[in-house]
Amino acid sequence: MALPQARLTRVAAGIASLGLLAAGCGGAGTVTRTVTVTHTRTVTRTVPGGGAGTTTSTPPCTGGDLEGSFTVVPGSAGAGQISYELTLTNASQSACYVTGIPDVQLLGASGSPLPTHATAAQPGQALAAKVELAPGDSAYAQARFSPDVPGVGEQKSGPCEPRAAKLRVSPQGASSLVAPVKPPTSVCEQGTLRFELLSSSP
Repeated sequence: MALPQARLTRVAAGIASLGLLAAGCGGAGTVTRTVTVTHTRTVTRTVPGGGAGTTTSTPPCTGGDLEGSFTVVPGSAGAGQISYELTLTNASQSACYVTGIPDVQLLGASGSPLPTHATAAQPGQALAAKVELAPGDSAYAQARFSPDVPGVGEQKSGPCEPRAAKLRVSPQGASSLVAPVKPPTSVCEQGTLRFELLSSSP
């Protein structure tokens, strides 16, 4: 049966209203989502002369690395004591280090060993520092001793001990070098030398 024209008009209007409502609801329900993307770049750097985990360290100086001298300190004489300064110079082509008090041996002019007792001038008052020496750099340590006051058991007339003309130095106990003693001197108290610690300055 055919519907009256007026009813058809009302049905069409209702359908149009539903379409508008649906469109409005769809607009109100729109969601905007922002996505952030992070790009990570890995850079690998190669260090010349070494691989991953490789570390370099300065080795201790050996006798073959060094040149030395043991020379009087001007104006240091007093109260029967005098000071000589040991100078150790890195004569090699690579850096190395010295520390503490070197192992020393007094020698006569012919190279014969003389009584020697090297001790710390101030034991326990300072920690030994590592003195790194680039090629041509020097380290220094003064030693104080008596050149003419006899110790226990030494002769009272004439020199207390034969004159030392050379000093054999063994840095860190590794090999040795021979340094001239300038001027040659007796070292009393059986060759007792009270050394300061090696340092980078005189």
